[in-house]
Amino acid sequence: MSADRIDGKAFAGGLRERLAATVPAFTAATGRVPGLAVVLVGEDPASSVYVRSKGKATVEAGMASFEHKLPADATQAELLAIIDQLNRDDAVDGILVQLPLPKQLDEQTVIAAIDPDKDVDGFHIANAGRLAVGQPGFVPCTPLGCLMLLKDRIGDLSGLEAVVIGRSNIVGKPMAQLLLGESCTVTIAHSRTRDLPAVVRRADIVVAAVGRPEMVKGDWLKAGAVVIDVGINRVAGSEAGKTKLVGDVDYASAAEVASAITPVPGGVGPMTIAVLLRNTVVAAHRRAGLAPPAGL
Repeated sequence: MSADRIDGKAFAGGLRERLAATVPAFTAATGRVPGLAVVLVGEDPASSVYVRSKGKATVEAGMASFEHKLPADATQAELLAIIDQLNRDDAVDGILVQLPLPKQLDEQTVIAAIDPDKDVDGFHIANAGRLAVGQPGFVPCTPLGCLMLLKDRIGDLSGLEAVVIGRSNIVGKPMAQLLLGESCTVTIAHSRTRDLPAVVRRADIVVAAVGRPEMVKGDWLKAGAVVIDVGINRVAGSEAGKTKLVGDVDYASAAEVASAITPVPGGVGPMTIAVLLRNTVVAAHRRAGLAPPAGL
């Protein structure tokens, strides 16, 4: 048995095409395009690459991209002033502050300053609360992308047993809430879980988001399980001095047991920016008093 490869890159491409197709009708109704503002503090190379990718994807979808860059020694007051400006800017529907921030800035204070209705990252405590009680809000992009891939693969998730490995506020906890919302039976596993392989072996759905390279082995899995690997870990490659990306799941052994699995790279990763654009389009419609387009 060899698992089907869940192609997140292809799915994300289709989602971005569907999003772009909604923009003309929105513009006809409102006289403007949806707008996403990204704030970058400092010159972290990985963050700079992400910001460029987000800006490019935003423009390709026919939307407005606004970038605000601050030096690495920016003060909290300077960053909060930009967020306040963006909260009040009617051309901006979504606000994303690129994390991590320099040490002198408090991430929780910064996130709390964003208007929850423009919080397309889904990190504001108001949106976490909305997710927990089942009210409309914004969900962090990575777990929502995972859910889209699962539903595309499986269809109805009701009654399935799901194990989420990892309990972060960005992936693990919201992923569990989303699966509960789909009527799964959900277990959140983590570093203190006793006999983790036995817990994982119960699951029809495994979402690995623990940040440990290739930790989940094939013999941890139930035959036919669907595996979503959120991990992105850089490890030594086969050639001296070269590195490669691997997930939190040992792909080779897991693919012998699972029915379907996301690769790394090319699985969950491409979904994150696509869902960010999706959240921005939904935010734009809600702010304009319009129903968000179906199928997003």
